[in-house]
Amino acid sequence: MTGQNIGKSTMTKADIVERVYEKIGFSKKEASELVEMVFKSLKDVLVSGQKVKISGFGNFIVRGKSERTGRNPQTGEQIKISARRVLTFRPSQVLKAMLNGEEFEHLIGRDEEHE
Repeated sequence: MTGQNIGKSTMTKADIVERVYEKIGFSKKEASELVEMVFKSLKDVLVSGQKVKISGFGNFIVRGKSERTGRNPQTGEQIKISARRVLTFRPSQVLKAMLNGEEFEHLIGRDEEHE
């Protein structure tokens, strides 16, 4: 199973809007606005360099990478890779357990301990 893409399709923002619409009963326009607000809030926090922690789901962390020297794999030529910020995601223990079909109820609330 290592390295295999298990999912058969991709969930899009439109799919999320549809699920909010179905589950909560908002109009499609309201559901769309709600989803947009959530994503905008997440983006704003991440752009400012802060961490986003969603209990039971995971952490989004912005890290800085220093400038470094790399190689063009085709020519072997050295190139300079500029400094940049990268976004990483660390799934919670609960999400990891769910993905692997394991029991996870005992993990709920423990995410805060494993930052």
